[in-house]
Amino acid sequence: MKLLSWNIQWGRGADGRVDLARSAAAIRAAGDFDVICLQEVACNFPGLAGGAREDEAAALGAAFAGYEAVYAAAVDLPDGEGGRARFGNLLLSRLPVGQVFRHLLPSPADPAYPAMQRVCVEAVVQAPWGALRVMTTHLEYYSAVQRRAQVEALRGLQAEAADLAARPPALKEANPSFAAPQRPAAAVLCGDFNCEPGSAEHLAMLQPLPAAPWGDARAHWVDAWQLVHGAQPHAPTVGLHGAEWPDRAYCCDYFFVTTDLAARVRELEVMTDTAASDHQPVVLTFEAQSSSRA
Repeated sequence: MKLLSWNIQWGRGADGRVDLARSAAAIRAAGDFDVICLQEVACNFPGLAGGAREDEAAALGAAFAGYEAVYAAAVDLPDGEGGRARFGNLLLSRLPVGQVFRHLLPSPADPAYPAMQRVCVEAVVQAPWGALRVMTTHLEYYSAVQRRAQVEALRGLQAEAADLAARPPALKEANPSFAAPQRPAAAVLCGDFNCEPGSAEHLAMLQPLPAAPWGDARAHWVDAWQLVHGAQPHAPTVGLHGAEWPDRAYCCDYFFVTTDLAARVRELEVMTDTAASDHQPVVLTFEAQSSSRA
């Protein structure tokens, strides 16, 4: 099973040109994916450099026929012309999609910095071994206070899902909206976290979750790069192709998996060839069968 995560910068390449067809071609060139997770996907958003108010969620959904598209707008506001302008994350799955969640992340006041509302989109998909939660997000760039709050929210979402998987709610047969669809503890979380390896936010993501109130241990986040590459430094995911930002190469794009999936992680690779964004695509491969990795 293969997943791709990529901040596409609304289709804007290192050359400053917006070209969604180029973005789609770069994804196809990177491999054959079961799930594609994209950040910075705009819909009718005026003022984005090089953009023409494209409906990028629709265009990318059409470009990948056979995939179900799940879009989550972090920013959703009037466009000034009677419509809506949206900016967020897109998940494309050719695996069957069950329940979908769109989690707005916290944005505590930090008036010294610019800020944008952030979101995490979550879809339960049917992996070869069973149900799996796939989540993709894009954390705050400027404010460390907001970014740390968002990390804690993502940790909290995992704790909540693990607890609900262990102790699902009672059913209410008279109302089908109370049905409890399958939402497992096992999850993969990817995206642009706007923090470097070893930063306070990165280290916080990796802290074990406290035990559930009834004493059960919870599956928590681990860095898939470290599972595959050990202590080898993370490959850079930005700064490789001369875009106007950043002025150096480093890693800020990750795949995290829950501890119960660690033995299935086979490969984690940064695709360095494309200049179709200021970020590079990151590819995670799972084994259908668990290995001996702890």
